Amino acid sequence: MDFSKQKKGTTSVWAGETDNFHEESPSVPIFNTVTYAYDDLDEWYEVAKGNKKGHIYSRNTNPTVKVLENKIRILEGGEDSISFSTGMAAISNTLFALLKPGDRVVSIKDSYGGTSKIFLEHLPKFNIDVTLCETEDHEQLGKEISKGCQLVYLESPTNPTLKVIDLQRIAKAAKKVGAITVSDNTFASPINQNPLSLGVDLVVHSATKFLGGHSDVMCGLLCGRSELIKKVFQYREIMGASLSAEAAYTVIRGMKTLELRVQRQNESALKIARYLEKHPKVDQVFYPGLESHKGHDIAKKQMSGFGGILSFELKGGYESVKKLLHNMKFVHLAASLGSVSTLAGPPRTTSHVELSEAQRKQLGISESLIRYSVGIENAEDLLEDLEAGLDQI
Repeated sequence: MDFSKQKKGTTSVWAGETDNFHEESPSVPIFNTVTYAYDDLDEWYEVAKGNKKGHIYSRNTNPTVKVLENKIRILEGGEDSISFSTGMAAISNTLFALLKPGDRVVSIKDSYGGTSKIFLEHLPKFNIDVTLCETEDHEQLGKEISKGCQLVYLESPTNPTLKVIDLQRIAKAAKKVGAITVSDNTFASPINQNPLSLGVDLVVHSATKFLGGHSDVMCGLLCGRSELIKKVFQYREIMGASLSAEAAYTVIRGMKTLELRVQRQNESALKIARYLEKHPKVDQVFYPGLESHKGHDIAKKQMSGFGGILSFELKGGYESVKKLLHNMKFVHLAASLGSVSTLAGPPRTTSHVELSEAQRKQLGISESLIRYSVGIENAEDLLEDLEAGLDQI
């Protein structure tokens, strides 16, 4: 079925699922099997060589997993897609599959902490040069890319400071030097942003977050150009970071309500950001939906919604952070995001727990910052909860 004319809510439900499945089931079955048997050796060989459709071994492909991969491919508008056991598996497998010793990567300082650790510690061990630019300095990014590189890695909005990158501008600069552009779209979700349509080559998601949506499954997804996906698939096939059928099924089920959840979270996050921006005990609010946000105009251009994540700095440092978070009812103090329930915490225990305080400071992440992932609760209840917590400071 051609989904190009369908709205994203319809696509989230139907993509990859337009045919009835085993025994005419309208729901995706969980194919909980390791291997697949063939009566004919010649047919088995043709499937194994990729000359005929089918499955051989679930470390490589699985029917349930394939439905999920098709769903994200269609939602993001990619040529092909691949899944992983976690979001970090998606990021690390992509980087190591596409880079070799002597290559150069240009990226940003504000990427997720686990990604930063790969750039700061692991890639240099393999003689891969990494240049990290000021995230919102598009001039610097362009200059570093023009010097030559093999891969440009982006994240927009960033975790946890919600900075915004002009994806189309940077992807265009990367193409001039023949570099691959990879963008982490976890914070935006495919409901709010589609980087492939802006010229990016590969889009990565931690499906553990908004796509799954219920904090009950871990998954990573990658989609984009087919020749690049094939390279990453061959690497993952050997490294073994495959997704289980049960996890794939859980993400598929979560994605059916993706648009409903994200629209609610978009609306609530903007209300909360506006409230916090005016509060005397709040130093700064970081949310691309605010007119005061440095990247607001870019976000308006490339996003259809501003997302369910915001962050803010409190006056009074880390002691204020503890007082607020310890005096709120409708929030889990937990290290994830994108769930139906509100989650919050400082980067020292969430996005950048892998880094030292000095490293976080170097990246411009203060100890008074709180990342706040808005759930689908009633926005007025969340606002009252924040107000009660702020009153304790």
